[in-house]
Amino acid sequence: MSQVLDIQEMQFWLDKVVSWGQADSPDTQRDSRLHLGRLKEFLQQVLTHISNTSSTTEIMERMPFLGQFLGRLCWNSYITADDTSRSLLFQCLWGLYSEHPSTAVERKANQWIQKVLCQLTTEEDSVAMPHLMNGLHVPPTEYHLKVLRKIVTMLQGSIGRSCSSLGNTNERCSCDSVLATSEACVPLVKSSEAAPLVSALLQRPVTCVKAALSEHFLDACSSAYSSQRLSLEEPAAVSLWYHSLSSLEEAVLSLLESVLTNTGSTPQKLEQLIAQSMLPKACAQHCSIFLVTNDIFRSILKQAEGHEPVKCLIQTFTSCFLKEMTVLQSQKCVSVKAFFPQSPQRLLVPLLTQPSEMPREAWRHHLNWLSSSLQRLTEEEEEDAGERSSTTRGYHTVFEAWFLLVQCARWVQAALQLLVSSGPVDAGPLLWLLTFYYHPTNRGHGRALQLVRAREAWSHLLSLSTAEAGPLPAGHLQSLVTLVSTQPQQPSQPPLLILSLLIGFTVFFPQSLSKSTEILQMVVGRSGLVDEAACVLCSLELRLNEGSCSSSNADGVHLRLKALQNTLTHMHAA
Repeated sequence: MSQVLDIQEMQFWLDKVVSWGQADSPDTQRDSRLHLGRLKEFLQQVLTHISNTSSTTEIMERMPFLGQFLGRLCWNSYITADDTSRSLLFQCLWGLYSEHPSTAVERKANQWIQKVLCQLTTEEDSVAMPHLMNGLHVPPTEYHLKVLRKIVTMLQGSIGRSCSSLGNTNERCSCDSVLATSEACVPLVKSSEAAPLVSALLQRPVTCVKAALSEHFLDACSSAYSSQRLSLEEPAAVSLWYHSLSSLEEAVLSLLESVLTNTGSTPQKLEQLIAQSMLPKACAQHCSIFLVTNDIFRSILKQAEGHEPVKCLIQTFTSCFLKEMTVLQSQKCVSVKAFFPQSPQRLLVPLLTQPSEMPREAWRHHLNWLSSSLQRLTEEEEEDAGERSSTTRGYHTVFEAWFLLVQCARWVQAALQLLVSSGPVDAGPLLWLLTFYYHPTNRGHGRALQLVRAREAWSHLLSLSTAEAGPLPAGHLQSLVTLVSTQPQQPSQPPLLILSLLIGFTVFFPQSLSKSTEILQMVVGRSGLVDEAACVLCSLELRLNEGSCSSSNADGVHLRLKALQNTLTHMHAA
């Protein structure tokens, strides 16, 4: 075969397809059948010629009637009913599709190819369609589905072939079809018949720069998936998030909205909801997905520092993510540092290590080290910021340390548990850690003042809990109510630090349940913070379920926590 197709033969076949029309008469069908074998040979020559030509513009210059020839064949029901002819015909169309149209000819050809394929596979009310069906004797819908299935099967095979070295410098890279196919699939992404092709495109490995997916295709997939018009299996959905930033952002924001609007969700349902979103697994598989997701959480937390449900969501998500990381640990060798590039590196491993991963006897030393390290970091950064008369850099580092602590808040709960059994000398580092968790900076948060209030509250709680049988000491009780009811520096935010200390004593201190219940009822009831106390209890329950607050009397602690939750529920109802 010559490099350039015979113009006379091209004219012969053009005259033939013009005379055949849509092959809706016995004579034209008979003639089509007689010439079908030669036509397939010619179509194979055309396909080879297209593959060996560098651009669609060059092809159209050499064969100006090619578009008309292929277009007329597309409307010939006898030709499109033959598997081989149809496959060759559609491969020619894909070959003409330009990856990056640079001329008016290529742009117009792309539009025409999309229109032809879309009409052949999706339209049912076309004026020409009844004539097209006459030779096949099948309903239009059935014909469309059969054609679409054939196209999907053929294209899946073509995009599955990886890029290879080219022997001919004029030969097109096999990956050219990926972009063209994804672009042509835009009108089909909502079709269930095209779902296998959409999934295959999304999951195709990027073997070269030419294997990129069309932005229009990714946008269409994202829109269809978010509106539940496109059903994707887990690997395909993860691939969509990997390829499309807007789709990933929408998935994370959707999870945030669903969690934060469902305020009555239990810790178990919260964890289940997060796991079902597939985002933790996607984050473990792709570092880039985690970085984007984490950055969204970072931004939300900056806007809602004192919003406990946001903290609870971030803590639970991080816990689910770390579990997925453990599962993938043997398969992937990505360093955990790559997932937390902004976090203070000396704190990273100590905070990501779970309390359940070390003996309980080592908790106090570990927590004291964390507290002193965080305290030293905040003092250094705040001093440096003061010398520079600018707090931007210093408070950014403090924020990143605090953000990491929020993600790994099981250590905060462990500190709360140990604090209850601490003597006055040992309480300092743990109280500072708790105060930092709720009030990370002095500027705007008044951490120094809050630490003074926390020490005072802790002292009153210790006196109430160790009081002998009889009425609770009124002075300590009223002082505690006053501390809980007032919040200097941040009057619009609930005093979660004091509430956390209160809940810690009622849950972990070795006293009777009736005494714990009485303290909780009187302090929370007088301060009017029933909902806030329930939220703190819910967060603590989540950590207990994860095993981060182990105890020699774990079952008793769980029963006590449930009883206190019931008490708050009755108080709320009353």
